Amino acid sequence: MKISRIAQVGAVVAVAALALAGCASNSDTSSGGSTSGSTPTPTDAAVTFKVDPSLTGTITAGGSSAQANAQAAWTAAYNAQVAGVTINYDKSQGSGGGVTNFLSGAYDFAGSDAPLNADQTTQSAALCTEGGVNIPVYLDGVAIIFNIPGVTSLKLSGPTIAKIFNLQITDWSDPAITEDNGTALPAGAITTVARSDGSGTTQNFTNYLAATQSADWPYPAGKDWPVQGNVSKQKGGSGVVQTVQAGAGTIGYADHSAIGTLNAAEIIQDGTAIAFSPEAVSATFEAAAVPAPNGVTGDLSQSFDYSKLTPDTYPIPLVSYAVLCTTFKDAAQAKLATNYLGFVTSTIGQEVAVKNAGSAALPSSILEQAQETLASIK
Repeated sequence: MKISRIAQVGAVVAVAALALAGCASNSDTSSGGSTSGSTPTPTDAAVTFKVDPSLTGTITAGGSSAQANAQAAWTAAYNAQVAGVTINYDKSQGSGGGVTNFLSGAYDFAGSDAPLNADQTTQSAALCTEGGVNIPVYLDGVAIIFNIPGVTSLKLSGPTIAKIFNLQITDWSDPAITEDNGTALPAGAITTVARSDGSGTTQNFTNYLAATQSADWPYPAGKDWPVQGNVSKQKGGSGVVQTVQAGAGTIGYADHSAIGTLNAAEIIQDGTAIAFSPEAVSATFEAAAVPAPNGVTGDLSQSFDYSKLTPDTYPIPLVSYAVLCTTFKDAAQAKLATNYLGFVTSTIGQEVAVKNAGSAALPSSILEQAQETLASIK
């Protein structure tokens, strides 16, 4: 395992170094035309960014565990060209902890699977003058992971998912699960596994449940898991994944890039069972993402209109952000953070995440806006 992981990072560095070298002669920010109606890909309407190999210093950041694999790949790729910058990203904090540390001034940027809420945006003004902005950097999906002995394929409709996680369905032989799958599963108690910490993955999952399954999910969307009772609560996405992996009869939720060898359910949307794929979640963003700015100039917060989902879209998308100040107290630190995030929000940066974290590429239109916001930060 250690050998393969080292080899993977080495491949990231090698590929990214060539790619970065190829774009080094480009202007700081440029973009090509887009193809209307097409599914975004890393090579569609290329958005380029010129990194500054002369930079030195340390970027301190953390938060979203969903971003962890992508952040590791981005760091390796960026350092292949900018060796003097150290990037410390702490995934153990989760989105909630990342935002808390950002608002305290401990982080140059936070990774968060949910944008700052209204209260947090107000708090950020004390740190950032005008306030904090949310820049999409990572697109993936929330996977419904399961461990049912002898079962490798599972289909679940939205109502069934809501009832399972609200503890209204408690056995795998329940008629609703049988109906979704066309066959009865072996009887056995269901154990739901959820996050114990403030989590953007929880936010994205409950966004879907609250918006689409109000009859069976009476809770508002939020970062904290709302269901009490027979729930195994674990810290971090890795905690959820490890608990499902170790426990027969379990079901949980996690960023798709983090599930390893676990099986994930296909989600039934409009009668069609949809497995996660980068193409399906990119289609979701194109069809259903709606700008939801927080009032700070340059903010790129997004929400989803789930009524626009189709049988071609993955129903539980996850957009993760870099949260940072519009004005840094230290201009040199601002340059470090924006140079790194400029790479992340380039076509090449997104390609690094796609290849190494299994995520989807953000559309070029969003990457272009991200570059504009980053260029305005000082």
